[in-house]
Amino acid sequence: MKSYIKIGIIGAIIACMGAGMWLYAQDDRPVFRVKVELVVLGFTVTDNKGRYINGLKHKDFRILEDGIVQKVSTFAEGNKPPVQIMDDGSTQPIVMANVEGEGKGPDVRSDAFVGTNVFVLFDTSNYMYRGFVYASDAIADFVRGLDRADSIAVYTYSRNLSRASGLSKDRGDAIVGLRKAVAGDDSALYNSLLLTLRDAAKVPGRKVVIVFSNGPDNASMVAPDDVRAVAEDEGIPIYVISTNEVNKDQISSGVFRRISSRTGGKAYFAKTWQKQVEAFENIREDLGNSYSVTYYPQTNPNEGFRKIEVQVTSDIGKKYRVRARPGYRPRGGF
Repeated sequence: MKSYIKIGIIGAIIACMGAGMWLYAQDDRPVFRVKVELVVLGFTVTDNKGRYINGLKHKDFRILEDGIVQKVSTFAEGNKPPVQIMDDGSTQPIVMANVEGEGKGPDVRSDAFVGTNVFVLFDTSNYMYRGFVYASDAIADFVRGLDRADSIAVYTYSRNLSRASGLSKDRGDAIVGLRKAVAGDDSALYNSLLLTLRDAAKVPGRKVVIVFSNGPDNASMVAPDDVRAVAEDEGIPIYVISTNEVNKDQISSGVFRRISSRTGGKAYFAKTWQKQVEAFENIREDLGNSYSVTYYPQTNPNEGFRKIEVQVTSDIGKKYRVRARPGYRPRGGF
């Protein structure tokens, strides 16, 4: 029997990587086809007072998908390098090279998976006109305060998306791109968010999208829940900082809450500059105190939405609160 294995790692709009396998008989007729996804899952653990719980190990967690216990492949805490989980439960550093297989693909260094790839999507539409300068200052302060291991990209949008600075560890480049932004016209938030997610999908490692918006969208051609589903399935948390009051635009506020909670992020409603800075500080703290795991799903006939549950196995852990995305939909066949 001749076998052909094709492996491709995407980094997800998330955070998923896809792999497919085909087996052929001697007459080259396909015998069967299996589709496997490497699920990337980030989450935080807090106590009943909202304080982060750090120092937990992979053995302290149980990951379930539709109630089926999963075997964790890699584990990381905060911005520490991830480790591979061996069959006997021991760990070892991750060294990755030629992930495309057979020496044909580019080398991927293990340090590409250290830190977080942060995509900031800044509203420069006419809705943001009054608070434009203060918003820009709050984003600049956030960029300067990121962990050294993190990478940052700054995108702006009004009717169209502008990639003000590409993803890099150069804080100066990100701030220069940010300062070049000018106030625009109509707001196409969900179009721009979808494009940002697609950019994030091309990057290996952990990633998040932070939306800084006044709220309304009057120019998008895609529905917010369609964009949310993409982020949800790809495993990319979306954090939203809205400069609008919660009760002033209940439609946008509801969408922001739904998008953030369903992807494992958070929504903040911060009208003043001080509240915006505080929201960014909370997000930065969230990133530094999160855990990340990957796993290949066990056999599961469910081709629809698969529910993910993260359990802390210790007795005291039963009192902890875990925040993670609720699940995902497996990719379609090839």
